[in-house]
Amino acid sequence: MSQPATIDHSRRAAVTRLAGAAALMATLPWLGAPALAHTDKPHARKGPVVKEQKDWGIAGDAKNAKRSIDVSMADNMRFTPDRIEVRQGETVKFVVRNSGKVMHEFVIGTKAENAKHAEMMVKFPNMEHDEPYMAHVGPSKTGEIVWTFNRAGNFEFACLIAGHYQGGMVGTVKVTPGGKA
Repeated sequence: MSQPATIDHSRRAAVTRLAGAAALMATLPWLGAPALAHTDKPHARKGPVVKEQKDWGIAGDAKNAKRSIDVSMADNMRFTPDRIEVRQGETVKFVVRNSGKVMHEFVIGTKAENAKHAEMMVKFPNMEHDEPYMAHVGPSKTGEIVWTFNRAGNFEFACLIAGHYQGGMVGTVKVTPGGKA
């Protein structure tokens, strides 16, 4: 016999409250409380970009980017646009602008990888990392990522700062099969 619908509703309500609380906690710097995310220092690249094949592609060369896509990040925990389509083999330069008053990130990955990383960010909010598929962008600043989507599929970009991902700061990248763009 299945569980009563009220248990499922209660669990859903608890998860919704938890996500809302996490998103609220992420906005506490506005209220003068300490930040719960990365340090506010931008990540400095140490040496050349490491080109490691990921399920969602590989770091690209700027000279091969035939298209630039502007993405805005805002304190309402949304990206604009939140859906992007590229062709397999295409190298794209993402110009990521933080129009908000708190730190945001643009991280490309699979849904599973981003969810796993977001959990780590909740546990270790000051962890630092510098990967070619991540842009850590301060308020009113701009960052860039050059990425080659050499595998077809549906991928995700997200802000993994504690509370932001849980608050819905996620977008999709659809990579359609095809030749170089």
